[in-house]
Amino acid sequence: MTQSLSDLSDQILAAARRAGADAADAIAVDGTSLSITVREGALEQAERSEGIDIGLRVFVGKRQACVSSSDTKLATLNQMAERAVAMAKEAPEDPYAGLADPSQLTTNIQTETLELFDPSDEPDPAALQEDATRAEAAALRNSSISQVQSASAGYGRRRIHLAASNGFSAGYARSDRGLSCVAISGTGAGMERDYDYDSRVFQADLRDAEEIGRIAAERAVERIGAKKPKTGAYPVLFDERVASALIGSLLQATNGMMIARGSSWLRDAIGEQVLPSGLSVIENPHRARVTGSRLFDAEGLATSQRSIVENGILTGWTLDLATARKLGMQSTANAARGTSSPPSPSLTNVSLTQGHQTREELIKDIGTGLLVTSMIGSTINPNTGDYSRGAAGFWVENGEITYPVNECTVAGNLRDMLKTIIPANDGRMHLSRVVPSLLVSGLTLAGD
Repeated sequence: MTQSLSDLSDQILAAARRAGADAADAIAVDGTSLSITVREGALEQAERSEGIDIGLRVFVGKRQACVSSSDTKLATLNQMAERAVAMAKEAPEDPYAGLADPSQLTTNIQTETLELFDPSDEPDPAALQEDATRAEAAALRNSSISQVQSASAGYGRRRIHLAASNGFSAGYARSDRGLSCVAISGTGAGMERDYDYDSRVFQADLRDAEEIGRIAAERAVERIGAKKPKTGAYPVLFDERVASALIGSLLQATNGMMIARGSSWLRDAIGEQVLPSGLSVIENPHRARVTGSRLFDAEGLATSQRSIVENGILTGWTLDLATARKLGMQSTANAARGTSSPPSPSLTNVSLTQGHQTREELIKDIGTGLLVTSMIGSTINPNTGDYSRGAAGFWVENGEITYPVNECTVAGNLRDMLKTIIPANDGRMHLSRVVPSLLVSGLTLAGD
C-alpha cells in the first residue's frame, strides 16, 4: 500500500467537500485473511485474500448517502464523492441523521492498550496446515470416529481508520487466529456430528490443535444413538456453547433500531424486571485481548462500561446517534459500520452474571429434562417474544444424562423464559460474549 489509511480518508473527505457535501465521514479498511482446510491428511482447500476498501457517507442538509469502493485511485475517489453527493440530493430527508458535535468526540484513541493486534509475523500456510492436520489426526485416533468432516486453521488481520469532517480521525488494528475440527461418528443414517474450535487475538493464547481434535471426537461419539426426546413441559439446560444465543435474543430486543421501529417485545420495558434478581448484563468495551473491544465507536464517541440489565432490571437501550435522537435520548456510543452502510447500534463485549453452581450440579437439579448442546433454525416473534428453535443434546433422568437426543423443538416465550434462568459458573472469559450454561424451567419440548 502506497499511502496510509489516514491519508486515504483525508483525501476522500476533501473530495466530498469539493463535490458540495455539507459534512461527511469515511472509513478505510485494509486486511488479509488466510484459511487452510485439510481432509484425510492432505490439503483440501487454501484461500488467501487481501485488499483495501473505503466507504464514504455524505450529508447535504438532512439528506445522506453512502458509497464504497475497493479502487483507491484519486480519480475514483473524486467520482465516488460526486456520485454520493448526487445521490444524497435525491434522498429523502432524515431529521435524525448527522455527525457528532465536536464536543462529543473522544480524545482517547490509544487503542494499543487493548491489545487487539498480535504483532508477531503472519503464520506460514504450512504452519496452519500442520495445525489443521494435527487436529484431524487427534480426532481420528478415536476408534469410534468414522471421518473428520473438516479441520481448518485460519489467520486474519485488519487495519481500520475512521475520519469525519467534524474533526475526528483515529484508527486501530485487529488480528485473529482460529482453529476448528468437525468430527463424525457412526455410519449411514446413524451418523452424528459435533465440533470444537478456538479463536483468539494472539497466537500464543490459542488452544492446542490436538486438544481441539480430541474434544471434537469425544463430543461426536457421545451423540451415537441419538433419538427424539419425550414431548411435554420440562426444564431445559442450555449448554455454555449455545446459551449466549438465548441472551442474544434479549440483547437484540434492546437494540435502538428495534425500539425506534416499535418492533421489540421489550419496547416498553425500561425499569421492568427481565431477569431474575441478582443477575446483570454488563457491556465492557475495554477488555484486553478480546475481539469486540474498542475505545471509540464508529461515530467517534468514547465507549464505556454500562449495565444493560442491572439486578434483573432493564436499564436502557443500545443506541447510536441517529436512534438516540429519534428516541429523545443520548447515544450509548454503540455505533458500528462497514464501508457500504451508515452506522447502526451494535454491542461490544457483554457478560452475564455467573452463578455459583457448576454445569454438572445444574444437571442434577434438572431431575428430568433436556440438556441442549446444539441448535438449528430460529423462529422468534420480535413483537411478542414467542420463541421456537430446533435442538439436540442429551436427555436427563433423575439428574443423570441417560441418552443423546436430536430432532426436537424447544419452545416458550422469552419474557417468561428469561425470568427463570439459573446460570452456571462456566462462562469462558476470553469470549466477547461471556454467558455460562443456563437452566430454564417449564419449556415445551416437541419430540416423540
